[in-house]
Amino acid sequence: MIKVIRLSDTLEMGAMVGIDPESDGLARARRLRVPTTHDGVDGLISMDGFEDIEVVFDATSAKAHEANASRLAPYGKRLVDLTPAALGPFVVPAVNLDEHLDAPNVNMVTCGGQATIPIVAAVSRVTPVAYAEIIASIASRSAGPGTRANIDEFTETTAHAIETVGGAARGKAIIILNPAEPPLIMRDTVYCLIDADDPAVHDKIRSSIGQMVSDVAAYVPGYRLKQQVQITSIPEGQPVRTLAGEARLSHQVSVFLEVEGAAHYLPAYAGNLDIMTSAALRTAERLIARKLTEAPA
Repeated sequence: MIKVIRLSDTLEMGAMVGIDPESDGLARARRLRVPTTHDGVDGLISMDGFEDIEVVFDATSAKAHEANASRLAPYGKRLVDLTPAALGPFVVPAVNLDEHLDAPNVNMVTCGGQATIPIVAAVSRVTPVAYAEIIASIASRSAGPGTRANIDEFTETTAHAIETVGGAARGKAIIILNPAEPPLIMRDTVYCLIDADDPAVHDKIRSSIGQMVSDVAAYVPGYRLKQQVQITSIPEGQPVRTLAGEARLSHQVSVFLEVEGAAHYLPAYAGNLDIMTSAALRTAERLIARKLTEAPA
């Protein structure tokens, strides 16, 4: 809500929907004079002005999104899904948004996916990636009940998207809820196994990753490399065959990322939530911009 109000020149905030009448989010919306309902998706459908709403952001849970999508389907709304439900195509704005501008329901994968899949894609557009593994470490305080209820969906959805969007032959995802106090900002590690001995290819990989980081930072300002990209040779006898099958492997690409939140509402350490809402905002803006350019004069 706050990102739409403060940052978007394309979207107008139509309504804030919740299920807890005492929630801080709904109270904040009322103070900002945004129409609200605490009756969930049915309350949204019955609201004045519902017919004018074109995009619905769903930030509930994977199971709840299935019910919400079914309830909204007859009304022709475009859904931007911030849960791991994966009913629609996976979308990572810096990688494949243009391919899915006509989809009625687009899925934002997961916070770890939004942070790391662009890096896997940056490597795979230079050389094939036989295996990619991502580790997303987020502050425990930033993991609400929805995140905790969807841990299995997080790992499965992210791993699948590493392959289908990132381009890796095999993918794996790990999430760590870091209990440190004070809370640490989001950190992400990406490992890619490749077969590329040529130093010139390594230079292209570093350049591709650098460009991708800039592309993501254009809509997530707190997204950055934590240190230089590392490309190291795989020692003889290292048991990587269990990860990548019989593919020939020569090097490991290691990328270390940091995602600091914009602190529009949640603390800066909640970069995991900031990257999801930022990606969702960029996606919705492009969906509407596409509609406006196709509208008859």
